[in-house]
Amino acid sequence: MAVGAFARAPYASDPARSRGRRHAEAASSTRSAFRRDCDRIIHSTAFRRLAHKTQVFVFHEGDHFRTRLTHTLEVTQIARSLARALGLDEDLAEASALGHDLGHPPFGHAGERALDDCLQGFGGFDHNAHTLHVVTALERRYADFDGLNLTWETLEGLVKHNGPLTDRAGRPAERYRTRGLPRAIAEYSAMHDLELWSFPSAEAQVGAIADDIAYDAHDIDDGLRADMFQIEDLAALAVTDDILREIAAAHPGIEPARRAHELLRRLITRMIEDVIAQSRRHIVEAEPASADEVRDASRPIIGFSAAMAGADRAIKDFLYPRLYRHARITRIMDDAEQLVRRLFEHYVAQPGNLPAEWIEGLDPADTAGRALRVADFIAGMTDRYAMVDHARLFGATLELR
Repeated sequence: MAVGAFARAPYASDPARSRGRRHAEAASSTRSAFRRDCDRIIHSTAFRRLAHKTQVFVFHEGDHFRTRLTHTLEVTQIARSLARALGLDEDLAEASALGHDLGHPPFGHAGERALDDCLQGFGGFDHNAHTLHVVTALERRYADFDGLNLTWETLEGLVKHNGPLTDRAGRPAERYRTRGLPRAIAEYSAMHDLELWSFPSAEAQVGAIADDIAYDAHDIDDGLRADMFQIEDLAALAVTDDILREIAAAHPGIEPARRAHELLRRLITRMIEDVIAQSRRHIVEAEPASADEVRDASRPIIGFSAAMAGADRAIKDFLYPRLYRHARITRIMDDAEQLVRRLFEHYVAQPGNLPAEWIEGLDPADTAGRALRVADFIAGMTDRYAMVDHARLFGATLELR
């Protein structure tokens, strides 16, 4: 049941058969339901803010480092390439990729750790759950509803792109077993069942693995640009060593910058081609005849081969101490966590200092409601806004350098 490039597969999601939107809308005469989802995400305030939210490096450290927005665009390009090759709906794959990071607070995972700690008594903070909250409630652009009113298929992809969140009995999956499902996901799914026990569409699975590919290649690029390791260090990894040998044979004496770009180009290509080949093997084995049969499968149908999955883990293991936990990065992110906590503590103690639209309907006696409202406000901040707001409230701000 292998599918030729560009042919629509029987297991692809069909926008004409979408399960629809929570709030009924007339169909567009010019765009499919999934294309409209992409367009709504692109035009959202949360999407624009990604331009000034940390990927690894805070925005002022250099113009060429990835931001959440440039990372998202790179994930989207890879997702579309994979969807096209596998006969999937490219627009739904794009929507999954475009929206996957909308819930990240300022300063990336440092901001998430700070907000999670601040909300310990109120269910914690989960960026994936906050993405759902953004697109179903916090975006306020339409006269008839809050949120973007995305299709069921896009919403399930944003929530479940890493796999089922519960079993069929509703018990939280492994990663949520201790703390339970994030509040925003549980509450929304109770109103609009996202079938949290199932896998998502193949298109959402494509978006998830595109995220892994983009992380691996482009965090290597940013780490090299920041001089946190050298390209020769990558010879310690079998996959990058093999590619470096190919480049040396084909282009002896190539200048360092071109060598690095050639490495990343070939790495991305190799990973994409591996996903296509392995996913086709899964498809032949599973023989899904519809998008729902993909959801009901016992495992994802999109994935790396065992060898490439090992290479993916090795790259992440290489990057973790050299980039994500590098002393320079941890120092900056520790300061960023402190900044977010100070903002949270200030606004919880003095909610009247929130912008007028964030005070509306807030009950001063509702401690949980106040904390969650403040967290929503801070999570929407860009790095730059958070730093400016901190300086305004406290007379100075941390330099985060």
